Amino acid sequence: MNDSHDEGAASIRATSLSGDDVERLATDDVAEGVSADRTDAIDTPLPPTLREATGVWMRVAASSFGGPAGQIAVMHRIIVDERRWLDERRFVHALNYCMLLPGPEAQQLATYIGWLLHGVRGGLIAGILFILPGFVAMLVASILYVRYPDVTLVQGILFGLKPAVLAIVLQAAGRLGGRLLARRESVVMAIASFVAMFVFSVPFPIILLIGAIFGTVRLRPVSAEEDAAESDRSHRFTAIDGTRNSGARIATRLTLTLAIGLTLWFAPLGLLAIVFGPDSVFVSQGLFFSRTALITFGGAYSVLTYVGQQSVERFGWLRPGEMLDGLSLGETTPGPLVMVVQFVAFVGAWRMSGELDPILSGTIGATVAVWVTFVPCFLFVFLGARFVERLRRLRSLSGALAGISASVLGVMANLIAWFALHTWFGTVEREGMTGLGILVPDPTTLRPAAVLITLLAVVLTFVARRGLAVTLLSGAGAGIVCRALGWV
Repeated sequence: MNDSHDEGAASIRATSLSGDDVERLATDDVAEGVSADRTDAIDTPLPPTLREATGVWMRVAASSFGGPAGQIAVMHRIIVDERRWLDERRFVHALNYCMLLPGPEAQQLATYIGWLLHGVRGGLIAGILFILPGFVAMLVASILYVRYPDVTLVQGILFGLKPAVLAIVLQAAGRLGGRLLARRESVVMAIASFVAMFVFSVPFPIILLIGAIFGTVRLRPVSAEEDAAESDRSHRFTAIDGTRNSGARIATRLTLTLAIGLTLWFAPLGLLAIVFGPDSVFVSQGLFFSRTALITFGGAYSVLTYVGQQSVERFGWLRPGEMLDGLSLGETTPGPLVMVVQFVAFVGAWRMSGELDPILSGTIGATVAVWVTFVPCFLFVFLGARFVERLRRLRSLSGALAGISASVLGVMANLIAWFALHTWFGTVEREGMTGLGILVPDPTTLRPAAVLITLLAVVLTFVARRGLAVTLLSGAGAGIVCRALGWV
């Protein structure tokens, strides 16, 4: 009975494949020495439709808490482990590239994977959906902030999410480490990257550069044939294979992408200058956040300090202390942390609304800030992705990418440590000489509720093996209870 049921299910799945898909699966089976008559070949996950992928990206967006480490962990769990749309090699290859770009790497990774699966449409859908929940949440939080300055209720409701995300991040880091640190040299590079960033505060781009050099020297693949075969298998479900496009065709697409991207980036600013004047707060914010979009390397905090200083001292958009309020909102809403620029722009435009309704003015400012921050992210991904795909099969670069992968794991470990300390303690400071020191929490600011919720999430994730939704909902529910009991 079970055998006939399985054969019937396999037949139904086989009929849903297009002729090209069937031929491709058959070719892959032959190449791998598997008989075409074996039904377990049909059990391979089917390429996702655009509609199916859109639903998954909505799920990823709704779960995008916990900063880049948490967001990358969510994508890895859903895209690689659950859906199996990409294998580990392809996911890490995309992550390596996005880590090199200015801007939020998690959003760019979503855009890149969406592009791999369904071209530009897929990339736009994945990238926009990744931003949308955070944009709406931050807009609502900003409106509540200016109308009701006490936002502790919002922070209390979302208090339980950060400890829950910490468990998910730990799980993802463990899985990535188990798969990518198979060689002793990779382990050494990962540990060195963690120490360099956590203790010495070495800039992120330098860590990646050192990882690439180390990988080129020590982590080249043992077998070129195995490297090529693995590379062939890794693009089974992707719509894009940059290795098969001519240089002239890529150059044409590059020029077109650049022209469209720059037009979308700056044309709205020209329109705002015409409608509100070149000296309006909207134009000033658009130009300022366009510049900051180009220097956001190594995480949002590397640029948000500069944004806060300029917003208070130069532009007068914020008052002292309001930037910290914005960071608190950014830490407790979905989406990239760099969405804090939306809060800065909203409050600044609300404060300098002139004859406009203050809320309308703030909404326009927030939208402009998000637009000029994320349009470059799409542009960078679409400009470079095809070149990166062409480089994927170059054996001479595989060692460099392996070194970068090990470095990224060390950086993720640093993010986990930073995230855990700031989740469990109210005050964390770096102690030591300039450029040297470790993060030390103030024991008197320990948050017992956060520690308990973390333990709950760890049990659900590692012991009970519950899904992502259960862990996040349990954390949110525990946070609400803690707020009601006055523990937050």
